[in-house]
Amino acid sequence: MGIIRNIQEEIRIIRERDPAIHSVMEVFLYPSFKVMIHYRIAHRLYEEGHFFWARWVSQRGVRKTGIEIHPGARIGKGLFIDHGNGVIIGETTVIGDNVTLYQGVTLGGTGKEHGKRHPTVGDNVMISAGAKVLGSFTIGDNSKIGAGSVVLSEVPSGSTVVGVPGRVVKRNNMALPQETMNQTDLPDPVKEDIAELRQANARMEERVLELERELGRLRQGEVQGSGGLKT
Repeated sequence: MGIIRNIQEEIRIIRERDPAIHSVMEVFLYPSFKVMIHYRIAHRLYEEGHFFWARWVSQRGVRKTGIEIHPGARIGKGLFIDHGNGVIIGETTVIGDNVTLYQGVTLGGTGKEHGKRHPTVGDNVMISAGAKVLGSFTIGDNSKIGAGSVVLSEVPSGSTVVGVPGRVVKRNNMALPQETMNQTDLPDPVKEDIAELRQANARMEERVLELERELGRLRQGEVQGSGGLKT
């Protein structure tokens, strides 16, 4: 895709997914637009073996936007970075089509190992603010990662992941249209666990009360029986 097509595509994506954009001219001020233009140029230089110049272009994008995308990362169509300050995308990251990232997201590695060391993100994935996805594994298509989650292992397609460390709390989601993606309508596993513990505690209390009542009846029967013998 040529540079003009890239620009047109970035404008379309941002206007579709950010209701705060009211005109095409505003798009040119948007961090996601700036960084993706820098990334496309840097990635082309990287693939041609011009590693220094790829890094130079990439770092200019970082200084202008606060978003760091390594020029070696492979990114599909339709990536949208909302606000984006603090977003980091590592060298061997692979991102599919129609992915949305929010501010503070890290797609990183877990050490200084060589080879594929960053995540592969499938199509139609949303990764919420502050989430950290660390390691060489796959986030399946149509998945959601909750805000602040730390994901360290494979995520099946159609899953919702929340928590530290991240765990799957919902499976087999329908495909997530970009316009309905949000960061609030996610399960809260801690709240659910507490609710289950409260229910279990209430059942236990009720059982203890039943046993106390039964014991009281048995004692009363013994007292009555003892009184009958004395008479």
